[in-house]
Amino acid sequence: MHLESPEVKISKSQKEIFDFLISVENFEKIMPESIEKFELLDQESFLFQLKGMPVLKSQLKEKTDYSKIILGAKSDKLPFTLTANIEEIAENSSKFQLIFEGEFNAMMSMMIKSPIKKFINTLTENIQKL
Repeated sequence: MHLESPEVKISKSQKEIFDFLISVENFEKIMPESIEKFELLDQESFLFQLKGMPVLKSQLKEKTDYSKIILGAKSDKLPFTLTANIEEIAENSSKFQLIFEGEFNAMMSMMIKSPIKKFINTLTENIQKL
């Protein structure tokens, strides 16, 4: 399953957005209101649960200074990645987009496609408000 949030313009530098997101505890600040659980597991991982969804454990998998951050599943049970692409437009202006990739069976994909799409769109909207 491949889902993309809209690309948005943020009035922050590429470095500011990158630094915010590599501190995984900051994801709690941009989570949707439908979050039922958020727990920091260590410096690079956290778990979260949205209403009506299973608990997902995420960890920082990869980072490319100031332009890309990849979070991935901490277990193989529900394999996914969430990639944040950050592109500098000007000194205090950036473009931002989230891309979700997941390997799920057809039934699971049907059940979670809409909530995951809404989830990544909400994260993108909330980071825009920072």
